[in-house]
Amino acid sequence: MRAAPDRLRHDPVWRGAVLALLASALFGLSTPLVQHFGRGLGPFATAGLLYAGAALLGAVLRQPVEREAQLQRGDAPRLLLMAACGAVLGPGALAWGLQRTSGASASLMLTLEALFTALLARLLYRESLDGRVLAAMGLILCGGVLLVFDQGLDGRAGLDGLLAVLVATVAWGADNTVSRALAERDPGQVVMVKAALGASASGLLAVLAGEAAPAWTAVAALLAVGASGYGLSLRFYLLAQRSFGAARTGSVFALAPFLGALTAVALGDRGWGIAMLVGCAAMLGGVLLHLAESHAHEHAHEALEHEHAHRHDDGHHDHTHDSMPQGTHSHWHAHAPMRHAHAHAPDAHHTHAH
Repeated sequence: MRAAPDRLRHDPVWRGAVLALLASALFGLSTPLVQHFGRGLGPFATAGLLYAGAALLGAVLRQPVEREAQLQRGDAPRLLLMAACGAVLGPGALAWGLQRTSGASASLMLTLEALFTALLARLLYRESLDGRVLAAMGLILCGGVLLVFDQGLDGRAGLDGLLAVLVATVAWGADNTVSRALAERDPGQVVMVKAALGASASGLLAVLAGEAAPAWTAVAALLAVGASGYGLSLRFYLLAQRSFGAARTGSVFALAPFLGALTAVALGDRGWGIAMLVGCAAMLGGVLLHLAESHAHEHAHEALEHEHAHRHDDGHHDHTHDSMPQGTHSHWHAHAPMRHAHAHAPDAHHTHAH
């Protein structure tokens, strides 16, 4: 077996899965923390602080133009839609719902985000979903349903709060799908712009709604949670989409509710039930199926010109430089038509039909 760093560099499935798992862990852990630190705050004030923290982190993580492709003027409509769905409606609905249901219940309801993401990725980008991927997504979804069922047994789920969280999952599913087209841009810049737009809009809505000003301790806590659970998580999510597409990233990201529920339980939310244990096992089985995926066949690449971060040891970038750069770099380049066979995932170079 190849060494782990080498496999992460050359295997798009492993690289994408690891990045999606990191994004999932950061976001999943943030949900009960948002409930804890946002107690008593308005939903728009909470969302504004979360995305202000994400915007600050995005500014710190921006890459120079020679390493990552920069945002273009034509990306503005997508960024505005991402901000509206993912940085205003999604977190606002989640924050409202968290005040009316348990942290574990809300975390588990977020499992449905993966389903909406996968369906939209299939419809809009025609991403291939073979039997193994469908089985993995089915296991993760079934696990999420079992976890929600387990939460509902105690009668404290809070239907209105769960419905608000459901709205958040739809909003974030749309956000995830729209962001796929920006996965080749500098993720730090995408995070910064999207989060800044979302923080500005949410802050304005908080003022118009007359929401109370938060205490400085809540401000500091929510900025930190936003930087890690929303900013850094989104960066990893975009990099995962770059490696193996929107549907697979969304499916692995479905572990976030499981991790959020674990954190909520650790904070004293409630104990474990048998359905929760079975559901967790199903979700972990789905992730293992993703890691075992190997999609390889002969396929054709049409002539293509684009700009994105790339290396010259991946079998797809054989253009020349006067002075060959080392490692990852970004510039406008052309691909000649070619046909070959190797393991691949639905990244920017593998959008062929099946």
